Amino acid sequence: MHIVTRDFAARLTLHSSVGDTARIGFPHPVAPNPSSAVPSGVPIETQREDRPAQPRTFVSIAIATGLGIGFAPFAPGTFGAALALPIFVLFSPTVGLLIATWGALLAVGIWAADHAESVFGRKDDGRIVVDEIVGQLLALAPLLALPIGPRTSFWAVVTGFVAFRLFDIWKPGPVRWAERRFSGGLGVMLDDVVAGALAAVVVGALLAAGVLA
Repeated sequence: MHIVTRDFAARLTLHSSVGDTARIGFPHPVAPNPSSAVPSGVPIETQREDRPAQPRTFVSIAIATGLGIGFAPFAPGTFGAALALPIFVLFSPTVGLLIATWGALLAVGIWAADHAESVFGRKDDGRIVVDEIVGQLLALAPLLALPIGPRTSFWAVVTGFVAFRLFDIWKPGPVRWAERRFSGGLGVMLDDVVAGALAAVVVGALLAAGVLA
C-alpha cells in the first residue's frame, strides 16, 4: 500500500498546453474532445488551465480512485468493489458506524467523481472506483440481519460480491437508466447504487431462503 500510495502521489501532476485540456499525467492519456452528455468512457470537455496540481485535485483523485486502486492495469472496477469487503468486515459489528461511513462515502464520492471526470476528460472514467465501493457496501447490507459472526462469513460476503459485480457489469434496465439519466458525479455514483440495491435484493432473497443463514 505504501508503494502504491507513493507512486500515486509522485505521478499526480497536472499537465496542460495550448490547445489541450487539463489532465492528470497518468497512463492511458485522454485526447480532448468537446462532446458532452455522452455514454461512460467517452471523452468530455474539460476546462483549460495552466497550473500545477492543486490539493483539491489530489484529494478528489485519491478518493475517486480508491487511493490509487483505480489505476490497476486491469479490472479496476472489480478491485474497487473488493476494497469494500474489508471495510464491511471492519465496520459491520457497529451497524450505525457502517451506515454513517456509507453515507459519507456516497456524499464525498459524488464530489470526487464529478471533479475526477473533468480531470480525466471522460464521463465515468474507468479509473473512478469510489462508485463501486459504495455500491458493493450496499449489496452487502442485508447481511447485517445476521449475527456478527455469520454476517462476515466467507460465502456470505463472496455471494454479495459476485451479485454486485454481475449487476454492475450487466447493467439491467434500472442500472442503465440511472447511468444515462444523470450526469456528473451523481451519474457516476447512482448507477452503482442501483446495481448495489438490486444485488442486495438477491442477497436478501438468499437469506430469506436460508441459503446464507
